[in-house]
Amino acid sequence: MPDRARAIARAEAFVDDGRFVSDLADRVAVPTESQVAAQFDQLVRYQRDLMGPAFAALGFDHVTLDNPVPGRGPVLVANRSEDPALPTVLLYGHGDVVRSVASEWENGRDPYCVTREGDRLYGRGVVDNKGQHTLAMLALEAVLAERGRLGFNAKFMIETGEEQGSPGLDALMVRHPAVFAADAFLGFDGPRKSFRRLDLNLGCRGGVFFSLVVDLKRPGGLHSGHFGGVLPDAAIILAQALATITTPKGRILVEDWLPKHVPNSVRAACHDIIADPVDGMPQPDPEWGFAELTEHEKVLAWTSFIILAMSAGNPDNPVNAVPSYAKATCQIRHTVDVPAAVFVPALRKHLDAHGFAHVAIDTNIGRDQFLASRTDPDNPWVQRFRRSIVATHGQEPNILPSSSGSNPSEMFKVRLGVPVVWLPSSYAGCNQHGANEHGLIPLFREGIASAAGIFWDLGAD
Repeated sequence: MPDRARAIARAEAFVDDGRFVSDLADRVAVPTESQVAAQFDQLVRYQRDLMGPAFAALGFDHVTLDNPVPGRGPVLVANRSEDPALPTVLLYGHGDVVRSVASEWENGRDPYCVTREGDRLYGRGVVDNKGQHTLAMLALEAVLAERGRLGFNAKFMIETGEEQGSPGLDALMVRHPAVFAADAFLGFDGPRKSFRRLDLNLGCRGGVFFSLVVDLKRPGGLHSGHFGGVLPDAAIILAQALATITTPKGRILVEDWLPKHVPNSVRAACHDIIADPVDGMPQPDPEWGFAELTEHEKVLAWTSFIILAMSAGNPDNPVNAVPSYAKATCQIRHTVDVPAAVFVPALRKHLDAHGFAHVAIDTNIGRDQFLASRTDPDNPWVQRFRRSIVATHGQEPNILPSSSGSNPSEMFKVRLGVPVVWLPSSYAGCNQHGANEHGLIPLFREGIASAAGIFWDLGAD
């Protein structure tokens, strides 16, 4: 009889015997830089020459959808339908990477050649994201080899524009609903918070960007000796306006920005998270922001306000002049508990009430907003994946109500109407967008075992 433990052992063997590294090396060798227009053909090649044949070998049909946005890479969707009565799970990975800048890589490493140094695998895309979708594909292969079938219907999408914000993907899901239709979404991307625990990530906080601008409509800065203390100072006005938004320790004072209620399941998940400190990173200040909240509640379940940049005059070459113009570019990170449409009107009302009607709010700053998303930790699919991880590793995973970074979770929730869960196999120190990107063999091994266990249990259910 086929056996769960043997399926997991088969998957782990792919890491131990070099198959995982070999498959990954072939994929890393294709320079799929979606930020570089000249690499468009490499995005097409990745889908046509590598992904398509790899899924065909697993018994998947596949379709490659041209991107409706000119110059953006295609999306491949592979499908293995075993029985219409069985549930369908849509799996996710992306084949594009960020620019490599080879000159910044150390010790002669070639970003498009996988290099192993101890337990580290170096190469562009090793963790973001070629290593993670390679891991999931091999886990599928291990279950198929042991059971002869999956026992559920699987779809696997590989996009090639994630590093550019997934342009065209939303339109493709609208145009081809049957191609993407599923009962649940399981993505393989992102870093985990601890070496001791796996993560199940259930979404992300949203991002709202804007600038606060004080423009006194004067002809530049005016002589500080003649006009200092006589004319309004744009920088002082802006500083005073900003000071009404938070306390000196960063506690937000705009009440409409804050969640009125955080579900108990979300608070419980935050309190149960185990995270490891990252070398070289500062420790959180417990007094900053809302001191009554834990670090994880602040980052995963609450609203935060950040001033990204501010300027008045010329900071690199100050002159004796009263500024006539000042600007601060700001960001709000928020959960689904506060709709994105609330923030700017609430800020306008707040500034007006404090006498700053002349401080403008500019939302056209060349930065795309991103949507907040969250699948409830008590969702049955989340609990199904959680139980599988416990069965494989003997311990609970972290349940993250949302990630501390951004991801396209809400796009999938809205378009597909399904719970969205991410299973990451990287870590915070992996340099995923910088030089010397690398993954850790032990984390890949845990990740492939987790994926194989989940796929086995989906078929057993």
